[in-house]
Amino acid sequence: MKKLILNNASFRYLESSFKEWLDVLGYSPTTVYNLPNLIRELLYYLEQKGINAIKELDTKDIEAYYQKLKERANQRRGGGLGTAHLNKHIQALKKFTEYLRKVGRLDIPTPKLTNEETAGRIIYLTVEEINLLFKATYRQPEKPPNTSQALIEAIQSRDRAMLAIFYGCGLRRNEGVQLDVGDIDFDKSVLHVRKGKNNKERLVPISKTSRQYLQEYVYDHRAELVRGSKVDALFISYQHIRRMQGQSLNLRLKYLQYQAGDIDPPEAGQALNEKEIGLHTLRHSIATHLLAAGMKLESISRFLGHSSLESTQIYTHVTSEALGEGGLSRTVNQPFNNIPRHEIGKLHEDE
Repeated sequence: MKKLILNNASFRYLESSFKEWLDVLGYSPTTVYNLPNLIRELLYYLEQKGINAIKELDTKDIEAYYQKLKERANQRRGGGLGTAHLNKHIQALKKFTEYLRKVGRLDIPTPKLTNEETAGRIIYLTVEEINLLFKATYRQPEKPPNTSQALIEAIQSRDRAMLAIFYGCGLRRNEGVQLDVGDIDFDKSVLHVRKGKNNKERLVPISKTSRQYLQEYVYDHRAELVRGSKVDALFISYQHIRRMQGQSLNLRLKYLQYQAGDIDPPEAGQALNEKEIGLHTLRHSIATHLLAAGMKLESISRFLGHSSLESTQIYTHVTSEALGEGGLSRTVNQPFNNIPRHEIGKLHEDE
């Protein structure tokens, strides 16, 4: 809540300090900006309750505050707060209590708040739906005025490279946004994530198919988007000749989803259109497919850049459920060559 004004000077300092802490730890610019804004609402709530020192805070206050959030109206569009927004608040609250502990301000346990997503299901795409997205990149759109065929082909190639990065390589949204052309070693088929979550680096193997899409984009089409400018970013906005941000890449994915809606088989396109997807859905999808194809959980964890197996284990539930419904049968039965399984463990062991 950016419009809320904190009267308590110590709370204003806490918000600023929390933001600096996130930045130092290497969180994405979006996270560094958003989480302190969400915590401002908690601090404002504490002020209204007459709590003016952070040492007075306990988990009961946080849980009561979260219940208020669930009852609060959405000020932009009416109704209550959406599940995704509530989950962001949960993330902010857990990270804020971690900050309080780590910097020695308050010895407070992590609040026992259940992520609202657990009431639903992790959204992932089937292999068939992933293939539909790739097919959609070859569809000829209506040619806008003053748009060359070369530019259209460059954008389509960039779309395929986007799918190769976020699905084929399983990168997080901000990891893909921050990629530079120099981070890809085509000779070794390796991608270097220089600033992952918590500022961690890792090497990610690139499959033969993904490497082909990336090479076609970098060597054959990217120059059409750059137009002579010196830009290191892998994904370039042709309108502004600068690094594409996550929201723009998400919009391209939504466009492909729409375009794939009437590609044969129609029932697959319809199922795809009914899903609420984003770049992270592609990451969920590759993890689910790799596990269904028999890759060890430890290898998938290293591939995704997870700090612990706990983060990866969510896919065991998803895969078991999907296999029970027959939803991944095509994944298991057909040859799976998007990721060279034997290379994943080897690369990370060499780090």
